[in-house]
Amino acid sequence: MSFKRAGVSLAALFLAGCSSMGPSAPSGPIALGANGSMACAALVSGIDAASIGLPTKGATIDSAAIIEASAVSVAAQGGTPASRVNPQTPANCKVLGRILPMDASAPPILFQVNLPLNWNGRSLQYGGGGFNGSVTSATGLMVAGRYDQPSPLAQGYVTYGTDSGHQNKPGEAPQAFAANDEAFVNFAHASYKKVRDVAVALTQRAYGRAPYKMYFAGSSEGGREALTMAQRYPNDFDGIFSRVPVINWTGLMHVSNRAGLTTMGDAWLPRAKVELVHNAVLAACDEMDGVKDGLVANPVACKARFDVSKLQCTGADAANCLTGPQVKAVQSYYASYKFPFALANGVTEYPGWGVSGEGTPAAGPTGGWSAWYVGNSVPSQPAKPDNGISWFFGSGAMRHIFVREPNFDVTKYAPDLYHTRVLEISALMDSTNPDLSVFNARGGKLMMLENMADYAQSPYAGIGYYESVVQKMGRETADKFFRLYTAPGVDHVGSGAPGNVDVLSALSNWVERGQAPSGLIAVDQELKLPFASLRELPLCEWPTWPRYRSGNVNAASSFECVK
Repeated sequence: MSFKRAGVSLAALFLAGCSSMGPSAPSGPIALGANGSMACAALVSGIDAASIGLPTKGATIDSAAIIEASAVSVAAQGGTPASRVNPQTPANCKVLGRILPMDASAPPILFQVNLPLNWNGRSLQYGGGGFNGSVTSATGLMVAGRYDQPSPLAQGYVTYGTDSGHQNKPGEAPQAFAANDEAFVNFAHASYKKVRDVAVALTQRAYGRAPYKMYFAGSSEGGREALTMAQRYPNDFDGIFSRVPVINWTGLMHVSNRAGLTTMGDAWLPRAKVELVHNAVLAACDEMDGVKDGLVANPVACKARFDVSKLQCTGADAANCLTGPQVKAVQSYYASYKFPFALANGVTEYPGWGVSGEGTPAAGPTGGWSAWYVGNSVPSQPAKPDNGISWFFGSGAMRHIFVREPNFDVTKYAPDLYHTRVLEISALMDSTNPDLSVFNARGGKLMMLENMADYAQSPYAGIGYYESVVQKMGRETADKFFRLYTAPGVDHVGSGAPGNVDVLSALSNWVERGQAPSGLIAVDQELKLPFASLRELPLCEWPTWPRYRSGNVNAASSFECVK
């Protein structure tokens, strides 16, 4: 969890030509013209490159049409749990378009902007996920939002998202787009800024004014994008929410590649061995919070207590023990990945993973070791669909992004051999700059959530980043604009334990009313109407965690956040 920091400030790069002064608050809802359909159709005209703060050849609008209102529904199956919820959506103007690249061989940046007929004067940009490659519609739930609350679009926000400047293609690796330099820079940071500026221009055209307040929310890759906006473009957003961000992207790709290499052959753990570790962690740590409830509430203390070597077989391999190679593989997973040189912002390592939630059933490809770490078959080259997702992502990144040889044998990879390229990628991709002074000075607010049973990325990377900001800027200053929360037992996409919370209200109240977040409640809900609550917990601010006091174990009031 070491973050060694370079003392380089990027503040001067952002101050020139920027102003924190923005439009005034609207007195009430703002209509999309006297006739919404006509006003929507009139948006089909180009946007000049001068309206976009980074080099482009302008933007074109492919279509603009009114989408009729729809009722809330839940898909029978799909990807992440939240993606199965189709929230109630009001009639709105759906705008599809593209931002034209400077390099004629680079793909355009596709985007979708949703304009409510009655606008609340605010906008919310949605982040993407994975390697992106498809347009984020920005019509779904708020990141980490409760299933039973209205979507931001239904609350009156202009919402928008992008494909980050490339489209996935059948039969092609999702990292293949990075062969084009402009496409990779767009994925790293530029597309989100460009689409933000296009959305402002469209909002100005549609309603006669720019947004009063602008927000960004993203999870995973989108969480990295969220932190990137605070670091690279600190004058562009008033409030930012980052959940489970792939923050040290370079480190994550390397440690994900290592996860596959260390579980090849006899070291691989089948599902029964995953359950063995899962149950051993619960036996060691479940009752540390004062109640036996199947939840490790203090995973930091549990990681220090749990010793996987105690599961090692004393004789032949058996169902109730781990072989020596399997123990070493798990120990490697818990250990940090150390680079032989410093990455961007002086970072020298990626932290290892923690404990709890190893056997979480995958709600789609989302949960536990069997989804991310070991998959359902021994890692192979190239990665197979049933290998762990981390291996698929990490080994693919080594081939297509770091080495740029699609058929490269990743067992022969070492960062020393590609020193220059690794540093180039780190400077583009890693959202690890602890200097948020410009973002703070112009009144920006940042909330971050780490799910402590996350095996897509290590929650300790986000914790390390938060602590680096505190060290850089001081506790008193950091507390004025930055909050980090942790959710025990919750996996990468919010399953496994209470992980849904009304962040947007907390963030907007902090930005617009100066009311710092307090008393947040996370809930675990049924994934069917009417989204009944199964369990609640207080969402504790780092470094506190929820300890049981007394009462109903499913009620948040039965717990207190303690250090």
